[in-house]
Amino acid sequence: MKRRNFLAASALLSLLAPTSVLAAKKSKTSAKATRRSSTKKSSRHSAPAAAAKPEAPAAASSPQPGAEQPDATGLPDEPATPWRIYDITSTIALKEVKGKLRLWLPLALHKDTPWQRSLGQSWQGNFTNAGIYRDPAETIVVFYADWNEGVDAPQLQISSQVAKRDRHFDITRRGNAAERSEVLRQNLHASHLVPTDGLVRRTAERAVGRIQDPLARGKAIYDWVLENTTYDPSLPGIGRGDIEAMLDSGQLSGKSADITLLFVALCRAIGIPARPFFGQRIDSSRLFSGLGATDNLSTEQQCRAEFYTPGYGWIPVNPADVRKAIHDEHLSSNDPKLVVLSKLLFGFWEMNWVAFNSALDVRLRGGNGKALPFLVLPQAEVAANRFDSLDTKRFSYTVHASSVEG
Repeated sequence: MKRRNFLAASALLSLLAPTSVLAAKKSKTSAKATRRSSTKKSSRHSAPAAAAKPEAPAAASSPQPGAEQPDATGLPDEPATPWRIYDITSTIALKEVKGKLRLWLPLALHKDTPWQRSLGQSWQGNFTNAGIYRDPAETIVVFYADWNEGVDAPQLQISSQVAKRDRHFDITRRGNAAERSEVLRQNLHASHLVPTDGLVRRTAERAVGRIQDPLARGKAIYDWVLENTTYDPSLPGIGRGDIEAMLDSGQLSGKSADITLLFVALCRAIGIPARPFFGQRIDSSRLFSGLGATDNLSTEQQCRAEFYTPGYGWIPVNPADVRKAIHDEHLSSNDPKLVVLSKLLFGFWEMNWVAFNSALDVRLRGGNGKALPFLVLPQAEVAANRFDSLDTKRFSYTVHASSVEG
């Protein structure tokens, strides 16, 4: 599909859906915000200072009032997407815990990308020790804090700042720099809940049939996932992510982790490097209201994916949000809004969302418990007893985000 037709289809979505849901917010980031230093803030209570980062990205200027706006099919080949800066504040209080306590919290990707930059963190609380560790091989950044035995009410507040802009894939352009071979190999591996052999491989082979082109094979798997899964909001968190159990049962229902990891597993099973990205919604959506979030974001975790194709690089996809929109909006299979949305979310991420990591089978440093299938929720451990922020009897957890404007 040519880029102009792709952009036209994207514009059509805003015409088909209710204006109250799809009204796009204009970026108002001022020159003052674009000059903001992105040097990471020092942590409080003697926690180690975070490393300095390059300057915050400059926001694209907004159109002048009254200026003629181009038609969707007349947009330039590479429309300038403005950066938006967000302040994200997480507040945690623990109760009914006895003994030495450690807490882990996933943070935004440390490595800058064309669609996200981490601008720094600061934290405060009554902890004994706190800091950040990174695992570059797993693209994971984790904040940790320790409390000694005898602290009655462990408390923590951590503030982060990130810059975001929408991520687009342009099928008309090739020539992206090749990814390192070790990264590609890593994203072909199986994990505990994401196998790549047996039923998974047979399913992937049926999905692609005789298609040989790598990009078309990725699209065939994306389409197969959309046609065969359903969104189930009754599951806790973002889902279980147990792909073999889903395929064995024939019940391909779940939340974003289940749907996304199914896509990743099917890609890896036939030799397409693919990886999930676990993160959190931080703003409303221009597409459908259910694809955004405001107020307390503590349960707004979400998982997306990308797959690698030679010549194009990493291509973003978001099949879980297509299935969520079908569920929330009661869209039929021939609904024009669904046709446009399914095309749009193959190659597009609306960046009202912050990416944390793409790690699977995560072992938490300093913890005694077993590996986690993935890390997206805050975790705590007392005497080898681990629990997460869904345990509301022991965990009080709130997250708020605000756009930094002039």
